[in-house]
Amino acid sequence: MTQTMKFWGAAALSLALAACSGGPARVASTPTPAVSTAGEVDRINDLLLAGDTGGARKALKAVLKREPMNANALLLRDSVERDPKELLGPQSYPYAVRSGDTITGLATRLLGNRLKAYQLARYNDLTAPYALAPGQSLRIPGTPPRPEPVRSEPVRRPEPAPAKPAPAPKPTAAKPAAPAANPVLARQLRTAGLAALNQGNVARAVAMLRRAAAADPGNPAIAADLARAERIAATVRARQ
Repeated sequence: MTQTMKFWGAAALSLALAACSGGPARVASTPTPAVSTAGEVDRINDLLLAGDTGGARKALKAVLKREPMNANALLLRDSVERDPKELLGPQSYPYAVRSGDTITGLATRLLGNRLKAYQLARYNDLTAPYALAPGQSLRIPGTPPRPEPVRSEPVRRPEPAPAKPAPAPKPTAAKPAAPAANPVLARQLRTAGLAALNQGNVARAVAMLRRAAAADPGNPAIAADLARAERIAATVRARQ
């Protein structure tokens, strides 16, 4: 009995010493990384657009089991299970596919949500893969967006041409002023003219009397003398 107690005492002491000296360390368990729901939703959307409806359903079930009220997951579930015309409405308008259009791009631009691309594809009875060709006709749910009003540029009226300056009046040649009457000189010239006429110098007489008439134009006596002298001069020329 004493030996048995000693054995169990020694065993207990050995266990205590092992605990104090630090036994084998326990490895801490690594926490499982959290799953990105947003990433899973994107993957489910890609599966739908690739035509893998079964894989998308399975992934959706896992996400909704973890997050039953996840809005994007619920939208994709409705995209698979419900009628697209019920989801998007019966009213639609035509759309001609343009170069560069994709089903996801049209859902983003015209429906406001890229995750509605699968709904839009089902709405148009398309089959995966959903490649679009320029000119292809689609029906877009809803009413067509209003075209932006064309802003007309204000009509610019041509600026009036600067008025041409009026031509400067041409300077008119000033008429020479009539010489002032000089009765004194006129008498002197008349006297000289009559003397030349009496002496038979008709040419000199005419010249003197013309100058006398110019010096006193309104003198009738000088005019009469000049006329007589010119007649005489004409007679003399006629006889020569």
